[in-house]
Amino acid sequence: MKRSLVPYCVTAAILVFFYLPILVLVVNSFNTSRFGGSWEGFSLVWYSRLLNHREIWHALTNSLVIAVSSSIVSVLLGTTAALALHRYATRLQKAHYMLIYTPLIMPEILMGISMLLFFIAAGMQLGLFTIFLAHVTFCISFVAMVVLGRLQDFDFSIIEAAQDLGANWWQATWKVLVPLLMPGLVAGGLLAFTLSIDDFVITFFVAGPGSTTLPIRIYSMIKHGSPPLINALSTILLAVTFAAVYISQHLLEDKT
Repeated sequence: MKRSLVPYCVTAAILVFFYLPILVLVVNSFNTSRFGGSWEGFSLVWYSRLLNHREIWHALTNSLVIAVSSSIVSVLLGTTAALALHRYATRLQKAHYMLIYTPLIMPEILMGISMLLFFIAAGMQLGLFTIFLAHVTFCISFVAMVVLGRLQDFDFSIIEAAQDLGANWWQATWKVLVPLLMPGLVAGGLLAFTLSIDDFVITFFVAGPGSTTLPIRIYSMIKHGSPPLINALSTILLAVTFAAVYISQHLLEDKT
Protein backbone atom coordinates (compact mmCIF):
# COMPACT_ATOMS: atom_id res chain seq x y z
CA MET A 1 0.00 0.00 0.00
CA LYS A 2 1.42 3.33 -1.08
CA ARG A 3 1.84 6.05 1.47
CA SER A 4 0.15 9.34 0.72
CA LEU A 5 2.47 12.25 -0.13
CA VAL A 6 -0.02 14.82 1.15
CA PRO A 7 1.35 14.96 4.75
CA TYR A 8 4.89 15.44 3.43
CA CYS A 9 3.79 18.18 1.04
CA VAL A 10 1.84 19.98 3.77
CA THR A 11 4.82 19.75 6.13
CA ALA A 12 7.19 21.07 3.46
CA ALA A 13 4.82 23.94 2.65
CA ILE A 14 4.58 24.92 6.33
CA LEU A 15 8.37 24.85 6.74
CA VAL A 16 8.81 27.01 3.65
CA PHE A 17 6.16 29.44 4.89
CA PHE A 18 7.89 29.82 8.28
CA TYR A 19 11.55 29.77 7.32
CA LEU A 20 11.80 31.20 3.81
CA PRO A 21 11.37 34.83 4.99
CA ILE A 22 14.11 34.27 7.58
CA LEU A 23 16.39 32.80 4.92
CA VAL A 24 15.74 35.79 2.63
CA LEU A 25 16.57 38.17 5.47
CA VAL A 26 19.86 36.40 6.21
CA VAL A 27 20.86 36.30 2.54
CA ASN A 28 20.07 40.00 2.06
CA SER A 29 22.25 40.88 5.04
CA PHE A 30 25.22 39.88 2.86
CA ASN A 31 23.87 41.62 -0.24
CA THR A 32 25.76 44.65 -1.56
CA SER A 33 22.48 46.15 -2.77
CA ARG A 34 21.14 48.88 -0.49
CA PHE A 35 17.48 47.97 -0.99
CA GLY A 36 17.75 44.18 -1.45
CA GLY A 37 15.59 44.10 -4.57
CA SER A 38 18.24 42.21 -6.52
CA TRP A 39 21.46 40.40 -5.74
CA GLU A 40 24.47 42.63 -6.49
CA GLY A 41 27.22 40.64 -4.84
CA PHE A 42 28.45 39.32 -1.49
CA SER A 43 29.58 41.90 1.05
CA LEU A 44 30.08 42.39 4.81
CA VAL A 45 29.75 46.16 4.55
CA TRP A 46 26.48 46.29 6.50
CA TYR A 47 28.00 44.36 9.39
CA SER A 48 30.98 46.72 9.46
CA ARG A 49 28.66 49.73 9.56
CA LEU A 50 26.93 48.31 12.61
CA LEU A 51 30.20 48.75 14.52
CA ASN A 52 30.02 52.53 14.07
CA HIS A 53 26.31 52.88 14.90
CA ARG A 54 26.23 54.34 18.44
CA GLU A 55 22.47 54.17 18.87
CA ILE A 56 22.45 50.45 18.12
CA TRP A 57 25.25 49.76 20.59
CA HIS A 58 23.46 51.80 23.26
CA ALA A 59 20.26 49.84 22.66
CA LEU A 60 22.21 46.56 22.72
CA THR A 61 23.80 47.52 26.04
CA ASN A 62 20.36 48.23 27.53
CA SER A 63 19.03 44.92 26.24
CA LEU A 64 21.96 42.93 27.65
CA VAL A 65 21.78 44.64 31.06
CA ILE A 66 18.05 43.96 31.34
CA ALA A 67 18.29 40.41 29.96
CA VAL A 68 21.13 39.34 32.26
CA SER A 69 19.70 40.93 35.41
CA SER A 70 16.13 39.75 34.80
CA SER A 71 17.38 36.23 33.99
CA ILE A 72 19.31 35.98 37.27
CA VAL A 73 16.37 37.18 39.36
CA SER A 74 13.94 34.98 37.39
CA VAL A 75 16.08 31.88 38.01
CA LEU A 76 16.14 32.57 41.76
CA LEU A 77 12.42 33.25 42.06
CA GLY A 78 11.33 30.69 39.46
CA THR A 79 13.35 27.90 41.08
CA THR A 80 11.90 28.55 44.53
CA ALA A 81 8.41 28.66 42.99
CA ALA A 82 9.01 25.32 41.23
CA LEU A 83 10.27 23.71 44.44
CA ALA A 84 7.21 24.92 46.34
CA LEU A 85 4.84 23.68 43.63
CA HIS A 86 6.53 20.28 43.51
CA ARG A 87 6.89 19.65 47.23
CA TYR A 88 3.57 20.92 48.56
CA ALA A 89 0.17 19.83 47.25
CA THR A 90 -2.25 22.25 48.92
CA ARG A 91 -5.05 24.54 47.80
CA LEU A 92 -2.71 27.47 48.19
CA GLN A 93 -0.27 25.83 45.78
CA LYS A 94 -3.07 25.38 43.24
CA ALA A 95 -3.64 29.12 43.33
CA HIS A 96 0.13 29.59 43.16
CA TYR A 97 0.30 27.37 40.07
CA MET A 98 -2.45 29.40 38.41
CA LEU A 99 -0.52 32.61 39.07
CA ILE A 100 2.64 31.09 37.60
CA TYR A 101 0.83 29.65 34.58
CA THR A 102 -1.22 32.76 33.72
CA PRO A 103 1.64 34.80 32.15
CA LEU A 104 2.30 31.91 29.77
CA ILE A 105 -1.13 32.20 28.16
CA MET A 106 -1.88 35.90 28.62
CA PRO A 107 -1.50 37.98 25.42
CA GLU A 108 1.59 40.16 25.61
CA ILE A 109 -0.32 43.30 24.68
CA LEU A 110 -2.62 42.85 27.68
CA MET A 111 0.33 42.27 29.97
CA GLY A 112 2.09 45.34 28.61
CA ILE A 113 -0.96 47.57 29.04
CA SER A 114 -1.66 46.28 32.56
CA MET A 115 1.93 46.84 33.64
CA LEU A 116 1.96 50.33 32.14
CA LEU A 117 -1.20 51.25 34.06
CA PHE A 118 0.25 49.76 37.25
CA PHE A 119 3.52 51.69 36.97
CA ILE A 120 1.67 54.93 36.26
CA ALA A 121 -0.70 54.36 39.20
CA ALA A 122 2.28 53.63 41.46
CA GLY A 123 3.96 56.85 40.33
CA MET A 124 7.00 55.06 38.93
CA GLN A 125 9.04 56.71 36.21
CA LEU A 126 9.28 54.58 33.09
CA GLY A 127 12.78 53.44 32.27
CA LEU A 128 15.18 50.53 32.53
CA PHE A 129 13.93 49.58 35.99
CA THR A 130 10.30 49.24 34.87
CA ILE A 131 11.46 47.15 31.90
CA PHE A 132 13.44 44.97 34.31
CA LEU A 133 10.39 44.44 36.52
CA ALA A 134 8.19 43.63 33.53
CA HIS A 135 10.66 41.09 32.16
CA VAL A 136 11.07 39.39 35.53
CA THR A 137 7.29 39.10 35.76
CA PHE A 138 6.91 36.93 32.67
CA CYS A 139 10.31 35.21 32.76
CA ILE A 140 9.62 33.71 36.21
CA SER A 141 6.85 31.58 34.74
CA PHE A 142 9.06 30.08 32.02
CA VAL A 143 11.88 29.33 34.46
CA ALA A 144 9.46 27.77 36.94
CA MET A 145 8.02 25.46 34.27
CA VAL A 146 11.48 24.37 33.08
CA VAL A 147 12.70 23.62 36.61
CA LEU A 148 9.37 21.97 37.48
CA GLY A 149 9.81 19.61 34.54
CA ARG A 150 13.30 18.80 35.80
CA LEU A 151 11.90 18.03 39.24
CA GLN A 152 9.36 15.51 37.95
CA ASP A 153 11.94 12.72 37.86
CA PHE A 154 14.11 14.02 40.70
CA ASP A 155 14.82 11.51 43.49
CA PHE A 156 14.60 13.40 46.77
CA SER A 157 15.86 10.33 48.62
CA ILE A 158 19.33 11.61 47.68
CA ILE A 159 18.70 14.68 49.83
CA GLU A 160 17.53 12.46 52.70
CA ALA A 161 20.63 10.30 52.32
CA ALA A 162 22.85 13.39 52.53
CA GLN A 163 21.05 14.51 55.68
CA ASP A 164 21.42 11.04 57.19
CA LEU A 165 25.18 11.35 56.60
CA GLY A 166 25.28 14.56 58.64
CA ALA A 167 24.56 17.31 56.13
CA ASN A 168 22.26 20.06 57.30
CA TRP A 169 19.52 21.55 55.09
CA TRP A 170 21.78 24.26 53.72
CA GLN A 171 24.61 21.86 52.86
CA ALA A 172 22.23 19.35 51.26
CA THR A 173 20.74 22.12 49.15
CA TRP A 174 23.98 23.62 47.84
CA LYS A 175 26.08 20.46 47.57
CA VAL A 176 23.43 18.02 46.35
CA LEU A 177 20.21 19.65 45.13
CA VAL A 178 21.64 22.63 43.24
CA PRO A 179 24.34 20.65 41.33
CA LEU A 180 21.79 18.05 40.24
CA LEU A 181 19.35 20.76 39.14
CA MET A 182 22.04 22.88 37.49
CA PRO A 183 21.24 21.81 33.88
CA GLY A 184 17.62 22.82 34.43
CA LEU A 185 18.63 26.08 36.11
CA VAL A 186 20.97 27.01 33.27
CA ALA A 187 18.38 26.02 30.67
CA GLY A 188 15.72 28.12 32.40
CA GLY A 189 18.14 31.04 32.65
CA LEU A 190 19.00 30.83 28.95
CA LEU A 191 15.32 30.65 28.04
CA ALA A 192 14.62 33.71 30.19
CA PHE A 193 17.57 35.51 28.58
CA THR A 194 16.29 34.68 25.09
CA LEU A 195 12.76 35.84 25.87
CA SER A 196 14.01 39.04 27.49
CA ILE A 197 16.52 40.15 24.89
CA ASP A 198 14.10 39.92 21.96
CA ASP A 199 10.88 41.07 23.70
CA PHE A 200 9.20 43.99 21.95
CA VAL A 201 5.51 44.24 22.85
CA ILE A 202 5.77 44.44 26.64
CA THR A 203 8.97 46.51 26.49
CA PHE A 204 7.33 48.98 24.12
CA PHE A 205 4.68 49.83 26.73
CA VAL A 206 6.93 50.11 29.80
CA ALA A 207 10.01 51.75 28.26
CA GLY A 208 10.79 55.40 28.93
CA PRO A 209 13.16 58.05 27.54
CA GLY A 210 16.73 56.78 27.24
CA SER A 211 15.74 53.16 27.83
CA THR A 212 15.47 51.99 24.23
CA THR A 213 16.22 48.30 23.81
CA LEU A 214 17.43 46.55 20.69
CA PRO A 215 14.00 45.33 19.43
CA ILE A 216 12.57 48.85 19.84
CA ARG A 217 15.58 50.29 17.99
CA ILE A 218 15.02 47.83 15.14
CA TYR A 219 11.37 48.88 14.97
CA SER A 220 12.43 52.53 14.82
CA MET A 221 14.92 51.77 12.03
CA ILE A 222 12.18 50.04 10.02
CA LYS A 223 9.99 53.14 10.27
CA HIS A 224 12.80 55.44 9.10
CA GLY A 225 14.14 53.02 6.48
CA SER A 226 17.45 51.20 6.98
CA PRO A 227 16.85 47.77 5.38
CA PRO A 228 20.48 46.56 5.07
CA LEU A 229 21.41 47.42 8.65
CA ILE A 230 18.17 45.85 9.89
CA ASN A 231 18.96 42.65 7.97
CA ALA A 232 22.47 42.45 9.42
CA LEU A 233 21.33 43.27 12.95
CA SER A 234 18.43 40.81 12.77
CA THR A 235 20.77 38.07 11.53
CA ILE A 236 23.08 38.57 14.51
CA LEU A 237 20.14 38.60 16.91
CA LEU A 238 18.77 35.46 15.23
CA ALA A 239 22.10 33.66 15.62
CA VAL A 240 22.33 34.57 19.31
CA THR A 241 18.74 33.47 19.92
CA PHE A 242 19.19 30.13 18.14
CA ALA A 243 22.43 29.49 20.06
CA ALA A 244 20.75 30.17 23.40
CA VAL A 245 17.78 27.96 22.54
CA TYR A 246 20.04 25.15 21.33
CA ILE A 247 22.12 25.22 24.51
CA SER A 248 18.94 25.37 26.59
CA GLN A 249 17.46 22.33 24.86
CA HIS A 250 20.75 20.44 25.13
CA LEU A 251 20.94 21.08 28.87
CA LEU A 252 17.35 19.87 29.35
CA GLU A 253 18.33 16.41 28.11
CA ASP A 254 18.75 13.82 30.83
CA LYS A 255 22.32 13.54 32.04
CA THR A 256 23.66 10.25 33.21
